Amino acid sequence: MRRVAWGLVVLLAFAIPWEYSLDLGEPLGNIARIVSMVLLLAAIPAVLQAGRVRTPSGMQWLILALYLWFCCSYFWTIDPLATMDKMRAYFQEMMIVWLVWEFAESPEDLRTLMSAYVAGAGVLAVLTLASFGSAEALGASQVRFAAEGQDPNDTARFLDLGIPFAALLVGSGGGRRLLGLGYLPLGLVAVVLTASRGGLLAGVAALAGCGLLLVRRSGRGALAGILALPAIAAGLWFAIPRETVARLTTIPDQLRGGDLNQRWNIWHAGWSAFVRAPLVGSGAGSFVSAARLNPLDTAHNTALSVAVGGGLFALLLVVAIGVLALRAVLGTRSQLRDGLLIALVVWGIVSLVSTVEESRATWLLLGLIAVAGRVGFEMPQQCERCFSVDCSREGVGLAAAPAHSPGG
Repeated sequence: MRRVAWGLVVLLAFAIPWEYSLDLGEPLGNIARIVSMVLLLAAIPAVLQAGRVRTPSGMQWLILALYLWFCCSYFWTIDPLATMDKMRAYFQEMMIVWLVWEFAESPEDLRTLMSAYVAGAGVLAVLTLASFGSAEALGASQVRFAAEGQDPNDTARFLDLGIPFAALLVGSGGGRRLLGLGYLPLGLVAVVLTASRGGLLAGVAALAGCGLLLVRRSGRGALAGILALPAIAAGLWFAIPRETVARLTTIPDQLRGGDLNQRWNIWHAGWSAFVRAPLVGSGAGSFVSAARLNPLDTAHNTALSVAVGGGLFALLLVVAIGVLALRAVLGTRSQLRDGLLIALVVWGIVSLVSTVEESRATWLLLGLIAVAGRVGFEMPQQCERCFSVDCSREGVGLAAAPAHSPGG
């Protein structure tokens, strides 16, 4: 059963980037939700069969405390239906951290999950390109493109997170190396097609950080990438619609004095809602009701969304989770440390203009970071080799932990 559960964890990491492109409707929901529920059903007997649960770290306890606090907010929420819905959604999302922590045993497992996410992000990129080339988009003179069922901003966010993971895979051998090298230009093109200004900024930061990472690893390979940039830029210039490029070129104006696509008004309304209930908040998922906004709006800022829903107590828990995540990253070595730092920076940029606490990708990232901190401490040499040379060639990871054989 443990082997089955592990396979479902990998499948979940693969499905998260493109989850909204395959939605079967209620009561099943999207593909990631279906996989996570099946995974939970497999995880319970796997844990019972093993007769143990891996000792949680501080991050798992804080995430559990955050979830329980959001559940408690049902007793004082101003929107009981929204809070009840969020209690269910947060359980499905936050449990990913525990599941990854429980079933990922070694550096090789960590790299496998990153590979699965990059492969899923590649699927999302291909679907975005298909949307760009569709007859409907061409006929409608469309400006922003995203995979079917996906929001352009969410699409860019999922794609951005795949960039540092892909850079880490470039140091691997065989198929993983090809996966990483293939995703970097594909993901960049897809991010540009979304015309997401925040997504582009995060993507540029990711590429800059990954460029430094690749220079440290292989100066010749980084030089080849730099020399290829003019050709990629020229290809984008001629292939991307002028309206899409024009939207992206408004980034400097928006940063200097724009309203960030009406986000200032939303943030002002959210701040007013927070001031009315600063300590305990207005209830999980109540941002729209508390800020008196259109039901289709969101907070467009993670810290503000958490503060309005759960008050200062929830915000402090989120800050503490972030501190522990940074500590876990700094406890790893070399390439893995650099790649995860880039991923955290990307997620930090995105969180300024998006509500990422509602995303499965956020909790998957935290789960990966928690595991990286653990294996970086328990298996430092294996971990360093796994993310610098082909792990399968040296027998690292697989030999380090006979993780998934018992109870298969």
